[in-house]
This record gives sequence, structure tokens and C-alpha cells, in this order.
Amino acid sequence: MQMGQILKSIGEVSIQGVSLAKYGRDILDRISFNATHGRVGLIGRNGSGKSTLARVVCGLIKPDQGCVLIDDIDVFKDRHQALGKVGILFQNPDHQIIFPTVIEEICFGLTQQGQNKDIARHMAQAALEKFGQGGWAERSISTLSQGQRHLVCLISVLAMQPAVIVMDEPFTGLDRPTTGKLTQMLREMQQTVLHISHDLEALQDADRVIWIEQGRLQMDGAPNVVLPAYMAAMDVVGVQDAFADITD
Repeated sequence: MQMGQILKSIGEVSIQGVSLAKYGRDILDRISFNATHGRVGLIGRNGSGKSTLARVVCGLIKPDQGCVLIDDIDVFKDRHQALGKVGILFQNPDHQIIFPTVIEEICFGLTQQGQNKDIARHMAQAALEKFGQGGWAERSISTLSQGQRHLVCLISVLAMQPAVIVMDEPFTGLDRPTTGKLTQMLREMQQTVLHISHDLEALQDADRVIWIEQGRLQMDGAPNVVLPAYMAAMDVVGVQDAFADITD
């Protein structure tokens, strides 16, 4: 199966005036932007609201104000249809994996989309083989390393062919060869990808980078403009940032 057959959907994300407060603190403050096709990097300090925004886009957290549309479908008014268009890769794979074997984990999302068990298993096996891991099918999740579990989560997401993929630190725990292969896949994906990362080097070839600061959109533009501005600002912050809120 070729990459174009697995990764064929294109999604439009429209975030409109999203605000969210918790315990008297503004987590997100009137965030608005559109993303259509390509990879959009999301950067910001710990506690800036990046991961919260990702969960809002995926319909896991409802904002106090504003809305999120995926291909003109409101994530919170039509959850079933909208969530079929978006896949999320959590930073910690143990927050995502629920089944004991690799093949069961990958098949779950496919059957939720309406595939029968035989077709789902065939698609899951094809997805594993695409990553050179066809022999993992019957392996117990408990025997996999953290990086291998992360890869299983990514394969599970890609197998469902979502229009939008949200990745929260997708390379955490992966070895260099696997990271290289995933980086190449990100370059070739046809979907809209929201890529949250503290690794600025990983976003050098993104189509666009958005900088979130204290829940607000600080800067939005090309990587060669936004990344240097962000690094310069972090140099100024310096030691003060060592005690930043680490909840996000």
C-alpha cells in the first residue's frame, strides 16, 4: 500500500476566538487561526496553552468561548462526525493505548469507523508493514519500549486516515532512525498536521509556525521568521523560565 493510499484526506481547521479559563487563570485567550494542508508547528513555553489548545481542537476539552471547525463541522456540535476527521498523538503513549496487543490497538479505531473486523485487520497489518513492523501484530503492548509504544500510537492514528492530525511531541522516546522516518512522513503527509514541539529543529521545515505565549497567539508566520524571534525571546527570559509552570 502506497503512502498516498493511506494518507489521502485533507482537512481545514478553523479556530475562532477560543478562550478557556481555569481556577481564575486564562489558559487560552481569544485564539484564532486557520490551517489548511501542510504542517503547522505550535511552540511556546511550558504552561503557554499549547497542549490545551490541541485537546480543544480534538474535542477533548470544551472552551468557554469560541469554536473549532474541521471542514466546516463544529467539533462540539457534531462530535461524532467531526472526531472522525481528527486524530491525536499524545505525548505519553500510555494515555492512549487501551488494548493488550498491537493488532487490537490498531484495529480498534478502524472498527469504530465502521470497518468490519477482517478488513480492519488487513488495514492494520498493512500499516504495520509500511513501518517495517509487520511482525509486531500479535506482540503484547507490555513487551514494547516507550518509543515502540509511541510508534504504535502513530500507526493507529495514520491507519484511520484522519483529515487532521494533532501531534503533541511525537518524537519523544523514539530512536534516531525512527525519528528520521517519521520526519520524512511528516513532510509527505497530505493532511493538515498540528505539530506541538519543544524541539525547534524539528519544525525548521514546517510550512508555518505559531507561537503561543500565556494563552495568546504571539506570532504566526514562516519558520525562518518565527523560530529566531522565539529563541531570542527565550534568551531574554533566561533563568526566569526555569520555574515556569510545567502543567502544559
